[in-house]
Amino acid sequence: MAQKLGGYHRALDLFEGVVGGVPHDRWSSPSPCAGWSARDVTGHVIGGQYAIIALATGEEAPDADTEPGRFAAGDALLAWRTARKECDAALTPEALRRPIAFGGLGELPLGDFLGGYVLEPLVHAWDLARATGQPARLDPDLVHHAFATAQVVAADLRADGRLGPPLTPPPGATEQTRLLSFLGREPGTA
Repeated sequence: MAQKLGGYHRALDLFEGVVGGVPHDRWSSPSPCAGWSARDVTGHVIGGQYAIIALATGEEAPDADTEPGRFAAGDALLAWRTARKECDAALTPEALRRPIAFGGLGELPLGDFLGGYVLEPLVHAWDLARATGQPARLDPDLVHHAFATAQVVAADLRADGRLGPPLTPPPGATEQTRLLSFLGREPGTA
């Protein structure tokens, strides 16, 4: 199971690095996520950690999409590290085996779900980097893995209104640019 979670942890590390690099005066900067600031993007990913805890424990998940900045109020890096630590503690071997519903695909163990969850913190690391003037280069291996996940989950996310229509990447685009375009983001020079 640890191998499956290696990419998940690397994506969380990447996100944490971007959160730690946000200049103090950039938390209210608009992000590529329509209507969300840098703090909102960060709060959404923090809320995602609490949603994973809920999956691990069978509790009700918090709404990480409505007013997500509330999860990152005050010291956003501290809020992130607290949520991540609590989530790590909840991911016991038993919790990782816990079956969870995965849309129209049925059930799968939480550990398998997290193996594909890299998409969320990875793409939002890019969103946060773009919002706050940081380098927006992502780990190519994680991008490859996230792109595969995106192709599985995009239709449901678009149907729910949580993902915009795909954009056409320029000819010869990198896989990162193709992923971001597929997710409806203007990747610029990624």
